[in-house]
Amino acid sequence: MSASPFAAETRRRRTFAIISHPDAGKTTLTEKLLLFSGAIQIAGAVKGRKASRHATSDWMEIEKQRGISVASSVMQMLYRDHVINLLDTPGHKDFSEDTYRVLTAVDSALMVIDAANGVEAQTRRLIEVCRQRNTPIITFVNKMDREVREPLDILDEVERELGMPCVPMTWPVGKGKSFGGIMNLRTQAMTVFESGSERRPQDFETIPLSDADTLRGRFGGEYEAAAESMELAAGASPEWDHQAFLQARQTPVFFGSGVNNFGVMEVLEALVDIAPPPQARKSSLIVNRQPVEKVVEPDEPSFAGVVFKVQANMDANHRDRIAFVRMASGRYTPGMKLKVQRTAKELRPTSVVTFLSQRREAVDEAYAGDIIGFTTHGGVQLGDTITDGANLQFTGLPFFAPELFMTVLLRNPLRTKQLQQGLAQLGEEGAIQVFRPQAGGAMLLGAVGQLQFDVVQHRLKTEYDADIRLEGCQYTGARWISAETPAELRAFTDAYPQRMALDAADALAFLCTSPYDVRLAQERFPKIRFHLLREHAGLALQH
Repeated sequence: MSASPFAAETRRRRTFAIISHPDAGKTTLTEKLLLFSGAIQIAGAVKGRKASRHATSDWMEIEKQRGISVASSVMQMLYRDHVINLLDTPGHKDFSEDTYRVLTAVDSALMVIDAANGVEAQTRRLIEVCRQRNTPIITFVNKMDREVREPLDILDEVERELGMPCVPMTWPVGKGKSFGGIMNLRTQAMTVFESGSERRPQDFETIPLSDADTLRGRFGGEYEAAAESMELAAGASPEWDHQAFLQARQTPVFFGSGVNNFGVMEVLEALVDIAPPPQARKSSLIVNRQPVEKVVEPDEPSFAGVVFKVQANMDANHRDRIAFVRMASGRYTPGMKLKVQRTAKELRPTSVVTFLSQRREAVDEAYAGDIIGFTTHGGVQLGDTITDGANLQFTGLPFFAPELFMTVLLRNPLRTKQLQQGLAQLGEEGAIQVFRPQAGGAMLLGAVGQLQFDVVQHRLKTEYDADIRLEGCQYTGARWISAETPAELRAFTDAYPQRMALDAADALAFLCTSPYDVRLAQERFPKIRFHLLREHAGLALQH
């Protein structure tokens, strides 16, 4: 037990991300968790273009038009004297980079699965990121009130895809029109299903599992079949082992229907009871100009945090930018002196806030695990480490080499300044990758998916009044480059002057027109290293 004065506050924190394939019901579940914790009073539904209300967590104009989440949002809520920081991530594959970065800022993940479709493509990608980081995963199988697959089949698939055993915590009785409810193995009671989005947890009837005659009389064959399949599942599953879950070697599974508020309370309770509090995080301490690995414990007294997301223009009236910081240690209080490690400059935010989607509240104090927003007018980038003095740097915030490229053409040349400002801010934000060819010429945008281009074009027009046209170009890829010595790097850049570009963090990249370009360049310059992944400005380029 730590003697730190912050240990008790740190243990109260739970910081998790909701992940899923699009349309599995992730944003709906987010809303219901907020509703049940008392953070919001009414749940909006994600609807189409003409909707008058939209999900609390989807605030951007383009999200409202398309009914999808294209930016991660952060929400904080209090439940059972615990501070829960919930990060809702975009499900759409074109925004996977944003989601990957969010997953570096959490201690656990809640995976939502559509019971009709099972584990889908985008979920697989996200699972892979969680596995790489050994992030504990809680699984929620949604939409049990629809015609769906057998729960044993779903469990079997989740186990195969996750590569870890499932331990059912609740079990469904029936499905679709004959969905009767869920048996809770933790409380040994069945909660009876009734449809309706206005119901609260206390409105659902519960029957003890020991009262088998009543359950048989009410639910007949559905109950018999459920009891049998639950026995099979229990026999095939290991005993619940909390330590194994924390080491990402087991996942607890819950069933329900988010849209009907059903089975959600059990997930909220589990987040408090079994999800981990803030964990230690790896960093590099600079000693005699050399990086030395240092593990930062959450209840250390000094403030340290990492910027995992930058969002411009959350408030269109103020043209502000918010740097979302995951606190790794210490305590934040207003007026603290903080430093951005990359630039060694003091950070002077105009305000520091916590979030409930669009609503923001000024921070009185925050501790490790909390997500706080520094409102700035620049000077902060993705991956920046912020401390109250210690000269350390967190690693591990990924930037992936883009697969799609477009040339930016401005319709009105008089708006050049607005375009440059917009691209600089959206590039720092990570909404898209911006490359400035060193030989001059039009700016290039690099993306993981086509929808990123649509969003950036829309945002440049609405937020910066820069109307652009995007045209295809000859580039099909980029690789960040590094070398042992400046002379080696200079020889390479002199040989390929037309192929060199700088990204938003001024990292040097080699632009490719075909997969052979890198191979040929590598043969000519064997000492140059080509990287598919950049961690962040000035640090740890990886192969």
